[in-house]
Amino acid sequence: MSDRIRIKDIAEKAGVSVGTVDRVLHKRPNVSKKALEKVNKALEEMEYHPNVYASALAYNKAYTFVVFIPHHTSEAYWQEIEEGANKAEEMRGDFHINVKYVYYKRFDDVDFERGGYACLEYHPDGVVIVPAGLDITRRFTQHLHEQKIPFVFLDSYMPDLRPLAFFGQDSFCSGYFAAKMLMLIANNEKQIMLMKQTHNGMLTTKQQANREVGFRHYMRDHFPHIEIVELDLPTDGQKRRFTDQLNTFFEEFPDIHHCITLNSKAHIIGEYLLQNNLRDKQVMGYDMVPKNVECLRQGSISFIIAQHGYQQGFACIDALFKAVVLKMQIEPVNYMPIELITKENCEFYRRTQM
Repeated sequence: MSDRIRIKDIAEKAGVSVGTVDRVLHKRPNVSKKALEKVNKALEEMEYHPNVYASALAYNKAYTFVVFIPHHTSEAYWQEIEEGANKAEEMRGDFHINVKYVYYKRFDDVDFERGGYACLEYHPDGVVIVPAGLDITRRFTQHLHEQKIPFVFLDSYMPDLRPLAFFGQDSFCSGYFAAKMLMLIANNEKQIMLMKQTHNGMLTTKQQANREVGFRHYMRDHFPHIEIVELDLPTDGQKRRFTDQLNTFFEEFPDIHHCITLNSKAHIIGEYLLQNNLRDKQVMGYDMVPKNVECLRQGSISFIIAQHGYQQGFACIDALFKAVVLKMQIEPVNYMPIELITKENCEFYRRTQM
């Protein structure tokens, strides 16, 4: 058993000093190439595997990981991210892991920059980032690289910025899949509604933009005769305003029976359909937030695509823990499963596969 092998045993096997073995095991400098080869050969022959958990516990150091995400409401994908991250913090409590949160306003580069400096004030050992624009995110990650602080991306993958890892769905495939599933029930329609939420004409996330590319790609290739009618509900709108917009929309397009949104706000339409007893219409959307689930149960939402926000939040903190505390190699690109949830199987959905 590797945990019974002493440093003294390795030193004798390799024909070097105990101090040399200690330096090799802890990746310290001042070890000659010849001595390193001897020790590594002895470790391989003795099938030595260090107990990284025991070593990290013995080190007794506290670690701070910062989660840098947009401001959000309670009924949002980001709340799932936080709950997963908090669970990872709880499970790694013995290693003195502390998770802190910094929020920034979407589409506000000045506030993103302010939030970046707020992250650095924690002197973090690692950061989870939901990127904003490429240039403003690059300026922040340059500071992290300069200070040798590893970071993980959520929502958008920007490989040129050299993150430790990315966690999220393949957005193009997700949008393509969404269109394919919607067409199982809407293939005889002449029109469908695509509900978007934008700020000054911009979608709220790069992830949604990529989903739309995949969605439209499938529709163009397989159902080019179906018209996609867009409805833009503002990100800062209130329920009364949404109701007015939906009233106007369905008065203009009474024959639209199927709607889709590529974000977590399907419940805006779902609740409207229930309140107005429009049982011949349904909406499809993303994320198992409680309001979406209730509309799914009552039939105004046809399908939900689960993006496993809880699992993503957990995995991001766990990746930083493994990289920083346990010194383990981390898989750079980690795509989440694309799962279709219906009224019939929603009760069996589990937020985590951990």
